[in-house]
Amino acid sequence: MSLLSAFSSKENNKKTSDQLKNFLDDFSIEVMPRTASKIESFKEILPQNTRVYIAHIEGVPIEEMVETAKRISGEGFAVMPHFPARIIKDQNTLEDWINRYQNEAGIEQALLLAGGVTNPHGDYTSSMQLVETELFEKYNFKHLHFAGHPEGNKDIDPDSSNKNIDQALSWKQKFKERTDINLALTTQFCFEASPVIEWADSLIKNGIDIPVHIGVAGPAKLQTLIKFSIACGVGPSLRVLQKRAKDVKKLLLPFEPNDFLETLAEHKKANPSFNITNVHFFPLGGINVNASWIKNATNN
Repeated sequence: MSLLSAFSSKENNKKTSDQLKNFLDDFSIEVMPRTASKIESFKEILPQNTRVYIAHIEGVPIEEMVETAKRISGEGFAVMPHFPARIIKDQNTLEDWINRYQNEAGIEQALLLAGGVTNPHGDYTSSMQLVETELFEKYNFKHLHFAGHPEGNKDIDPDSSNKNIDQALSWKQKFKERTDINLALTTQFCFEASPVIEWADSLIKNGIDIPVHIGVAGPAKLQTLIKFSIACGVGPSLRVLQKRAKDVKKLLLPFEPNDFLETLAEHKKANPSFNITNVHFFPLGGINVNASWIKNATNN
């Protein structure tokens, strides 16, 4: 048995609070075609109707994305593929993608984001430009999610001011007020609860009432999480991992999201109107490991 498996077995005895179980209701999880292909049956590891995001990484053919969506949707899951604006050539390409997803996999929801590409492949640089084509309304999409940035994003605001992010949020709020499509903000994964709570509260103060689906890194080795965090531009909450890394005894053990999620869940219980409504998992330590953690957290 590997160290990860052995430690996870011990952790399965850890009790989770009722508020955390409630907070995990209607969670979602993210996969890529490559990682999804390694899962023999999603029905064996996830509750039926779980929303499964499919990340579209630059270079992955749309055919592979659609085939993955078709397979997971066929197993009874709500599939939400990524539409990264900067890798979409033009409106014809966007409409082709939408047609393929709908006709072959019955898709009616999408995560719209700029995408981490330095040089855009075509006409689009932002998720808002995708919305302005009105194609998602034309094809009767039921849910559109946008990327959320609790710790800012230097690709969007190189000066760390949040000016552009705030302007984009204002635009999305106005879109919410004029459309029947259900909107949400799905965030990058974070590790520190207090700044996330402050950020979420600041949205409400600024008139943004779009629900938030908080990004959470699933259980993984600490080195793996630090590597992905740096690559994905995770901000100040990275210090939680760095602090743990100083303890040699903990360095080789998996990092689990219990403390982060328990704090958010307690805050939600005390503040029922709290705008973080759902949890979205990034299974950086593997889909099976993440699914096992969720099952344990919700069943014990």
